[in-house]
Amino acid sequence: MYNNLFSEITLKGLTLKNRLIMAPLYLGYAGEGGTVTDMLLEHYRLMASSGVAMVVVENATVDHPVGSGSNRTLRADTDDNLDGLKQLASIIKQEGALACLQINHAGRFAHATKEPLAPSAVETFGRMPKALENEEIDRIIDKYANAAARAKNAGFDMVELHGGTGYLLSQFLSPRTNKRTDEYGGILENRQRFALEVLTRVKAAVGVFPVGYRFLSDEWLPDGLQLGESRQFAKTLDQAGIAYISVMGGTYESFFLPEILKKSKQEGYMLNLAAEIRAGVDVPVIAAGRFATGAFAEQAISDGKTDLIGLARVLWADPQWPKKVRNGRESDIIHCNPDCADGGACMQMVMKGHPAFCVAWPAEKMKEWKTKFV
Repeated sequence: MYNNLFSEITLKGLTLKNRLIMAPLYLGYAGEGGTVTDMLLEHYRLMASSGVAMVVVENATVDHPVGSGSNRTLRADTDDNLDGLKQLASIIKQEGALACLQINHAGRFAHATKEPLAPSAVETFGRMPKALENEEIDRIIDKYANAAARAKNAGFDMVELHGGTGYLLSQFLSPRTNKRTDEYGGILENRQRFALEVLTRVKAAVGVFPVGYRFLSDEWLPDGLQLGESRQFAKTLDQAGIAYISVMGGTYESFFLPEILKKSKQEGYMLNLAAEIRAGVDVPVIAAGRFATGAFAEQAISDGKTDLIGLARVLWADPQWPKKVRNGRESDIIHCNPDCADGGACMQMVMKGHPAFCVAWPAEKMKEWKTKFV
């Protein structure tokens, strides 16, 4: 049963025991200032023990505070946090999963600073970011390379560049947020230059070490990045030696639009985006977006729409999802409820700066976590 879902696959020399990935999910479990906490370690221990092949730790900043989405964003920009990162990588690998660290610069969505940076001065929820000078761009590229090297030193098996959710890498790609007239703006060849320079310098810093990419395929905004250009960019990433492409859609400016909220309640609501990208590349593709059942995930792989399945809130709601699917116990799965609140109660919590707890958890688990960690 589900022979595709539980078959092995190789990424740049690393063997994944099945096609299930814990996709990156920000829950606010790092400490104030981006430290590794007991709550963060316990969360990732549970995620790694679920049976997934790889865990992607979310959104570690390459440049605090100007690159941090919040003051609870995990930091990968300083050796002061190296021991904590080593603990994190170790606890994931001890539970039998590969460990990947996603590194990021939030750009105009950086809320840990009063003066966010961006490719261009485009207003963002009432704040105007500062347009980056070329020397600042070069400095940030170095920050990505240093953070990737730190992830390797901490014992992670690979690193993922966060080019999704409307963060800095995708801000350069988007014609909506990149109004530059220099070599980083204008035509796609120029708008993708920043991301490719980051990839090149990261690969130079880490050597033989897989580098994946969290990939924004469509902003779901009429004047934003869309599939026509993102398909071209995916081919360029493939040619540049990326280890995998983890496909998503939407940004903070589109997530809460009524039509997107409605779409996001459907099973596999981003699978069509992954299929579009996979059709044009040779590198493995990860699809995410509410894969609630094993049958749906198996069919997505069988149909050639994706190579791997990314589980985020689905796995957080029930860390036993992979084992229940594999052992024929799908009726026992605790499902993420898309109707728990507009946009998800968990997302509302983290947007207010609080650690998130899943309302679908059994009462005893909720009580245990709040007693131990809050």
